[in-house]
Amino acid sequence: MDWFTAPGYWLSRLVFQRALAGVYLVAFLTAALQFRALLGERGMLPVPRFVERVPFRRAPSLFHWRYSDRLFAACAWTGCAVSAALLAGVDAYVPLGAAMVLWLVPWALYLSIVNVGQTWYGFGWESLLLETGFLAVFLGNDEVAPPVVVLFLLRWLLFRVEFGAGLIKMRGDACWRKLTCLHHHHETQPMPGPLSWFFHHLPGPLHKVEVAANHVTQLVVPFLLFAPQPVATAAAALMVLTQLWLVLSGNFAWLNWITVVLALPALRLPHDAPTVPDAPLWYEAVVLAVAALLLFLSHRPVVNMLSRRQVMNRSFDPLHLVNTYGAFGSVSRVRHEIVVEGTLDEVPREDGDWRAYEFRGKPGDPRRWPRQFAPYHLRLDWMMWFAALSPGYAGTWFGALVERLLENDRDTLRLLRRSPFPPDRPPRHVRARLFRYRYTTWRELRETGACWERTYVREYLPPTRLTAPARET
Repeated sequence: MDWFTAPGYWLSRLVFQRALAGVYLVAFLTAALQFRALLGERGMLPVPRFVERVPFRRAPSLFHWRYSDRLFAACAWTGCAVSAALLAGVDAYVPLGAAMVLWLVPWALYLSIVNVGQTWYGFGWESLLLETGFLAVFLGNDEVAPPVVVLFLLRWLLFRVEFGAGLIKMRGDACWRKLTCLHHHHETQPMPGPLSWFFHHLPGPLHKVEVAANHVTQLVVPFLLFAPQPVATAAAALMVLTQLWLVLSGNFAWLNWITVVLALPALRLPHDAPTVPDAPLWYEAVVLAVAALLLFLSHRPVVNMLSRRQVMNRSFDPLHLVNTYGAFGSVSRVRHEIVVEGTLDEVPREDGDWRAYEFRGKPGDPRRWPRQFAPYHLRLDWMMWFAALSPGYAGTWFGALVERLLENDRDTLRLLRRSPFPPDRPPRHVRARLFRYRYTTWRELRETGACWERTYVREYLPPTRLTAPARET
């Protein structure tokens, strides 16, 4: 079928596939380096307990068959290896069917991780990576030109990401409609980056221009993705520029990068497409069947987008094939941070020798300037931001975190930037206090060298100690 493929998007597909493999690599590396403390057999939310109470049909995962930390590590590192191979372009040197299997492997492995990841994997970019990765399975390799229907589905996904995010903003918080959200967002976002302080101090009128431009990019430009070229290329390029602006302003894991990746197939990049035979009949049948299924499943996110009770970042099926997305439907006006401290004192006193734990990404010491971590995802740091918003977000794991700090658990301490206690002397008590953080002014920064100023609000967790001997670490 002559209409089935679009040779003009050969280079766009190539760039998209290599970029997606890079995002996969970061996602699997994040899982491999953090899972033991978060999800492992001795983790804060152990996978074995989860699979005991949640059936396979609700959360398909190979870990329903068997779980061990060694198996999880093998799954994550295998995902890293396959992703690296795809990044190097190995799929171009194997038959079409084998290339599809190669792309299916990281999708299946990451699905197994996300479906048992619980709170730690409850972010929209997990489903977005899975939905994008599933479409990549059917995009083909050098044996065939890119299928038109898959290119369309990738644009349809990008449309839902951007348009859904725009709608949730307009419905969720009046500051988006008043163009004032960026007066607060750069200061109160989950994990500021090294330039966030400067973004916050941009002039107020410029903040309003930023918000207005964001509305145009998310509510108007997505429709142009389905326009003829070069309009669609211009629309996708504008989305890429917007996402790169967001990359500079904060640490949003790979949310911005996967959105950039999604825009790549809509860019018609100039090149000389090689001559290839027509797509095999079996391939055309598989692609069209999958496309029909995904279009049918798309009615649920469409209904959600049109609803006045629109929700964001929800998966409508256990395979994460079609999902709804959105971010920052509401913006906090005040930043609160939890400061976790420990002491070696046998009897905890308010004026005792309390020493603070320093996290890698979230604000702590007011003089420590934020670092760039994205696209790498610091899962514990992100959840600490949610815990500061409300203790309800921390109910399932915060107590376990404190317990492991009291034990000097090595895997947990590896998630932190610094522990104030030597490995052989765990703290006797741990407490948590809530502080209000605000960016310093230009004058305060020059005088003190601190980018944050903080004020004590209240006790978050009273001094706590182990009631039983600590486990071996």
